[in-house]
Amino acid sequence: MKILVTGVAGFIGSHTAERLSELGHNVVGVDNFNDYYDVSLKLKNANAVKAKGVEVLKLDLRSVDLHSVLSKDFDYIFHYAAQPGISATSTFEDYFSNNFLATKNLVDFALQCENLKLFVNIGTSSIYGLEATFTEDVAPKPASYYGVTKLAAEQLVLQKSREQQFKACSLRLYSVIGPRERPEKMYTKLIACGLNNEAFPLYEGSDKHLRSFTYVGDIVDGVVSVIGKETITDGEIFNIGTEAEHTTQEGIEAVEEILGKNIKIVIVPKRAGDQKRTKANIDKARKLLNYNPETTLLESVKHQVNWYKENF
Repeated sequence: MKILVTGVAGFIGSHTAERLSELGHNVVGVDNFNDYYDVSLKLKNANAVKAKGVEVLKLDLRSVDLHSVLSKDFDYIFHYAAQPGISATSTFEDYFSNNFLATKNLVDFALQCENLKLFVNIGTSSIYGLEATFTEDVAPKPASYYGVTKLAAEQLVLQKSREQQFKACSLRLYSVIGPRERPEKMYTKLIACGLNNEAFPLYEGSDKHLRSFTYVGDIVDGVVSVIGKETITDGEIFNIGTEAEHTTQEGIEAVEEILGKNIKIVIVPKRAGDQKRTKANIDKARKLLNYNPETTLLESVKHQVNWYKENF
């Protein structure tokens, strides 16, 4: 199969592209290599992906006429590219252009791919809102520009399924952790602070927040499981994550246990739009995709600490 992966130099996109290549697929990845975080880290991810046989192209989905630079013979599209997370440095325009307009351009390109079996949109638990513990049929209540624009992007893709223009599904991912996690995210920053004897900035009250911290390998298991299941996944939304819940404090303690040292904490003001609880309800994914995440929090953290030490 020939597969397109957008956001291929990112955290989860790079792992997905590698897995797809290892499964024997012909994988093409695109990324705009923006400077939301250190571009050298994205280049490192891209080089790792290239080493697995993936073709990597520098393209900005917002501004490039995709059909003029990409072939139209893709069997699957996995769409990760987005303006990620909740960030004070990102404007509404950043979220709108990267999450909505870029998706619209990709959808227009997908309509020209005559062999397309499935368009897989990568969504987020942030679509649900401040509490993300629900089944996929609950009405979303996003509480951030990120969540709002990711919901809009999801609906752009699913609209084409409803119109029977191509088959599509959306996967809402939960609190992904592991090697290549972005530098501003919790575990990478915790590990860096612990190893460099720096203070970790903890948002006020967030130590009690509950999360479905899910190992990236388990996430990729769920993502690639849609291949060959176009009929049962078409038009559907799936939660992908672990059912195990842990507080942020338990996450801090897991890193301290693996590092064998305490991490200094400094309390900073609360962050607007931050989710209080995420717990992946994966009954639907278990039933239809045979999805079964098994990696524990401690195992996940150990993998991430080893990766950090090897690379930094």
